[in-house]
Amino acid sequence: MKLIFNYNNVFYSFFYDDISGCIHQSKEYAINYVYSGEMILDDGKDKIYVRKGECVFIPRDHRITMYKKTYEGERYCGIFLMFTRSFLREMYKKMLGYKLPASAPKINEGVIKLPKTVELASLFASMTPYFDPEVKPQDDFMNLKLQEGLMVLLSIDKRFAPTLFDFNEPWKIDILEFMNKNYMYEFSMEEWAHYTGRSLATFKRDFAKISDLTPQKWLMKKRLEAAYALMSEGNKKVVEVYAEVGFKNPSHFSTAFKKYYGIAPTEVVTA
Repeated sequence: MKLIFNYNNVFYSFFYDDISGCIHQSKEYAINYVYSGEMILDDGKDKIYVRKGECVFIPRDHRITMYKKTYEGERYCGIFLMFTRSFLREMYKKMLGYKLPASAPKINEGVIKLPKTVELASLFASMTPYFDPEVKPQDDFMNLKLQEGLMVLLSIDKRFAPTLFDFNEPWKIDILEFMNKNYMYEFSMEEWAHYTGRSLATFKRDFAKISDLTPQKWLMKKRLEAAYALMSEGNKKVVEVYAEVGFKNPSHFSTAFKKYYGIAPTEVVTA
């Protein structure tokens, strides 16, 4: 069981039970503070363990798997501050064109565990009363907390300024290359467009140039073919395959598989 409350892009999360990992890919920059319990972040290469009183910076468009668990008998509770592009643009204007450090590089690595500073501790100490669902903060107050969070980041590492205040639109990237690497994830069409650096209309138009299928039908074909290969070549069972290739449940997978191949997936495994 979990509860998540969104107060003007400040999210309070409560996880009452240990759950399996969920794929998270934020379109915006964010910081995540663990009030209690434990959060494990896995980017496929490294794992970062975040425990009580610790906070991490999560880059924009960075895909990670999150595990939120109990730790030392305490359930997971956390605060997630999301810095949208519109918020950052407005802050940049308010700061009278914040002067970026002349030689400061941008942050290129993934998730960063932030140092424990007095400023971070003070920020989140002032926000903990709102873990009580009956105490609802005003939007203006939460906007001030986002501003405070931004100022804390800028004080921690000079690289945050050129990173957060970069408002250039992303370059287009190869659609099929990206979709072949990420077909198993449950993105909306708007998200597929965003992550390849396009508007939804441009994404659909560009996709039509490289495939006779719609994006949805291409994804279905890709997932089913990947599942067939895993079962026929990797000797994997249906229960091991359906989620791995992006299906929500085995029933939906079996129906789609039989419609596409003309046989049940269990017949491939036993063949």
